[in-house]
Amino acid sequence: MERNAFFDNAKVLLIFLVVFGHIIQPFTSESQGMNTLYLWIYTFHMPAFILLSGFFAKGYGNKGYVMKLAKKLLLPYFIFQTLYTGYFFLIGNDDWLNGLFYPHWSLWFLFSLFCWHMLLYWFKKIPAPLSILLAVQIGLIVGYFGDIGHTFSLSRTFVFFPFFLTGYWTSEKQIMQVKRQGVKIASIGIMAIVAVAIYFAPDFSSGWLLASKSYGQLGAAEAGGLFRFVVYVTAVLMTISVLAWVPKHHTWYTDIGTRTLYVYLLHGFFIQFFRAADLFKVNNVFDVLGLAAISALIVLLLSSRPIVGLWQPMIEGKFTMLKKLGKGNSTTV
Repeated sequence: MERNAFFDNAKVLLIFLVVFGHIIQPFTSESQGMNTLYLWIYTFHMPAFILLSGFFAKGYGNKGYVMKLAKKLLLPYFIFQTLYTGYFFLIGNDDWLNGLFYPHWSLWFLFSLFCWHMLLYWFKKIPAPLSILLAVQIGLIVGYFGDIGHTFSLSRTFVFFPFFLTGYWTSEKQIMQVKRQGVKIASIGIMAIVAVAIYFAPDFSSGWLLASKSYGQLGAAEAGGLFRFVVYVTAVLMTISVLAWVPKHHTWYTDIGTRTLYVYLLHGFFIQFFRAADLFKVNNVFDVLGLAAISALIVLLLSSRPIVGLWQPMIEGKFTMLKKLGKGNSTTV
């Protein structure tokens, strides 16, 4: 079955925004414009990524699925949790000594992704609308419990699960409805309104979008559920709006969409080094464009065949590309 280029194109856009968002984060406190750009990206880039992950979880329940999933997600998690611990120590990061189940930086996604697949065992037995409604209610409620936080990635697992579940229940035909002309036109207004709202929002914390803190920690112990519901609605509207502009046809970068996990796991080595070395400054729009170009180069580098071949044993537990390289060398001797 031929892959739909739309999904790979979307994954490339989103992984670029993950890298770009991480690279500009240190400059958000220096400029309201940078802070707005950062928060605008975060309103949708992980919800959209998680939605697509849920869409591709249709095979849940097949024989050996859990073991394959553990090999695909948990094994790389433990490997990279160890690698980042050592790397953070070497570059002088104060947060280098994390527990095994207190995910370093962006590794929470692997742990949560495994948990979302496990949650499908129960939620797939409930009719789609009711299961999504229940997942949303759980996501709203967990914010009231201060003990549910970053450990085991529990908070993010519950808060973002509605997007994964929605993706699971959504068909390809339904997702492609975002490409309608009316949706494209409306999306322009939605994206602009959200950007303006963020710019003028008084002290809007990124914690509402990162979903790893309780409402009490975010300063809204009582009204937190309402605020998170607004974040949910915004994420849905922004996800639809952004996906509406993703190309449907195959492009020169489409194939990168099959290797986004490599970019996700490896880009932290670049980002954390940049932050530790304090390499960049943002003084004008050209600096921002320069950081965008660096982000794109990182995506291209980390999705390249040499990098994939080198890291494939640790990320996928396979030696496919190394074997091909070995065969190629043997035939030339």
